[in-house]
Amino acid sequence: MGKKVAIIGAGVSGLASIRCCLEEGLEPTCFEKSNDIGGLWKFSDHAEEGRASIYKSVFTNSSKEMMCFPDFPYPDDFPNFMHNSKIQEYIIAFAKEKNLLKYIQFKTFVSNVNKRPDFAMTGQWDVTTERDGQKESTVFDAVMVCSGHHVYPNLPKESFPGLEHFKGKCFHSRDYKEPGVFKGKRVLVVGLGNSGCDIATELSHTAEQVIISSRSGSWVMSRVWDNGYPWDMVLVTRFGTFLKNNLPTVISDWLYMKEMNARFKHENYGLMPLNGALRKEPVFNDDLPARILCGTVSIKPNVKEFTETSAIFEDGTIFEGIDRVIFATGYSFSYPFLDESIIKSRNNEIVLFKGVFPPLLEKSTIAVIGFVQSLGAAIPTADIQARWAAQVIKGTCTLPSREDMVNDVKEKMDKKLKWFGKSDTICTDYIEYMDELASFIGAKPNIPWLFLTDPKLAIEVYFGPCSPYQFRLVGPGKWPGARNAILTQWGRSLKPMQTRVVRSLQKPCFFFHWLKLFVIPILLIAVFLVLT
Repeated sequence: MGKKVAIIGAGVSGLASIRCCLEEGLEPTCFEKSNDIGGLWKFSDHAEEGRASIYKSVFTNSSKEMMCFPDFPYPDDFPNFMHNSKIQEYIIAFAKEKNLLKYIQFKTFVSNVNKRPDFAMTGQWDVTTERDGQKESTVFDAVMVCSGHHVYPNLPKESFPGLEHFKGKCFHSRDYKEPGVFKGKRVLVVGLGNSGCDIATELSHTAEQVIISSRSGSWVMSRVWDNGYPWDMVLVTRFGTFLKNNLPTVISDWLYMKEMNARFKHENYGLMPLNGALRKEPVFNDDLPARILCGTVSIKPNVKEFTETSAIFEDGTIFEGIDRVIFATGYSFSYPFLDESIIKSRNNEIVLFKGVFPPLLEKSTIAVIGFVQSLGAAIPTADIQARWAAQVIKGTCTLPSREDMVNDVKEKMDKKLKWFGKSDTICTDYIEYMDELASFIGAKPNIPWLFLTDPKLAIEVYFGPCSPYQFRLVGPGKWPGARNAILTQWGRSLKPMQTRVVRSLQKPCFFFHWLKLFVIPILLIAVFLVLT
């Protein structure tokens, strides 16, 4: 075995990191605070300090063909959008198939990760762990931080005057588990993200009244897209990314807003974002528009202040007799076992080259895996990050100079400000990001070459879903089954729905979706040319 690598956390990112270290001949040791793998997807009926927490009814927002490990497809009979228990079943199967469990030390808490005195020369770290009340310090050549960013709740009570006088119960969404205890209650949910909308729609079936308060609005998308296909298999394509990046901004923004409004007009439902052209992460909820139509969920602006029993909104309206306030206000980014100077360098923000490496360290021997968010799935993102990080740690892939990395971080921040509206966002464009990291390790598909040598595959790769298998077609870690997985992905996607077979499976036409979007401007141009 090669260099010793400490991996913190045995969720999706941690498992990807163990596997990638083994592929590169490194020696991984994974420390997991709990007694099981899965991280975020491991459901517990109570929130545990220092661990991610989900509610019982959580389903995936990405479909199974788009969120698998790139060389380990889901079973054919798994549904496209899976309950958290199905994801956990898949994660366990992956860990057993790749023989990863023996590298994990369970019930072991990482309390400190510090540079060794000779770090500038060796790049080594002292990792202090605690187990059964006993502390132990071990020297590692590198560290991969895989503890996630859904651990430390952001509860901005100071932003809501009068909350200290509120007599009802208030808590963060991480403490919500199931709707039964809310029967007959009047509930205010603060936040229009995925968790807030999921919780509100679930509660609307049992609570007396549910109101969602939103500061800036959100786009709400359905998992079911054109002609009933999974949204991401239709929208997350290389051709779509090419159009978005090369069309004039005004046309690109128009197309984006038209797509977001395809199901319903957001302004009619009080959901419209303040700046609709920003590529803010959308909310995936199939029920919210219907619950608003039925009157069991209402949308209100930001809370101006609380009283003992009510909330006064910025438009002057009041929600009286509130029993519960649930703050679905996201999470803070924190790594308490690390000195803040290691990963915070610009205005006290976490700054990472390509979302993985701190750019100012003397040696690039610490990597953060899973610290990005995109309109794409977390599992393939963690896989490509871990592959790159393992090669950098091994020394087969080198990083740019410190100056170049800092300049790249600034350039990316400026672009994110334009696209997403927040300078400190962890959002990124999925396909661009995956291609960028794949290029570092020689795993990016060569599209022109594919069209010359394998046109059938090339059409599926370029116009079809940008599924994870694409990033195991070539390069280190190449998977011999990648081509077949790409060519058969629609069959696996449609098979679980064929419980009553009416006719043969109907795959989508790659061009039809985009043709529909362009038909109106094409007709207008044609009319203009005829009239002139």
